[in-house]
Amino acid sequence: MKSPIAAFAGSPPALGPYSLGVVGEGKFVFVSGMVPFDAAAGKIQRGTVAEQTEIVITNIRNVLAQAGATLADVVSCRVYLSELNPETFKEMNEVYGKHFGESKPARATVGAQLLGFDVEIECVAVLNS
Repeated sequence: MKSPIAAFAGSPPALGPYSLGVVGEGKFVFVSGMVPFDAAAGKIQRGTVAEQTEIVITNIRNVLAQAGATLADVVSCRVYLSELNPETFKEMNEVYGKHFGESKPARATVGAQLLGFDVEIECVAVLNS
């Protein structure tokens, strides 16, 4: 059985037929790919890769909180960059490392054709019992 995480105040809207996240049986939390949607502004923010990564991680943090989880509970991430090169990789890593600190989940970073933004991150967390 799974429990979807629906849109909430301050969350980015689902841009298609999917949940922002799902709490699965066994206390797994699956967070859909978060994009740099700024809830306060009500739109996608198109700044630097670092600025977009900050917004994306804020969105992830907010979805995790709805399930009772934090970034420290994240066990795996998949990062998508519209341009995967040493500069964008470094820029994203600086922000990512600041937020994940010592918890360091498993991660893959891939280049992808994204829809009007440069960073998207999805993750899986495990709730502590």
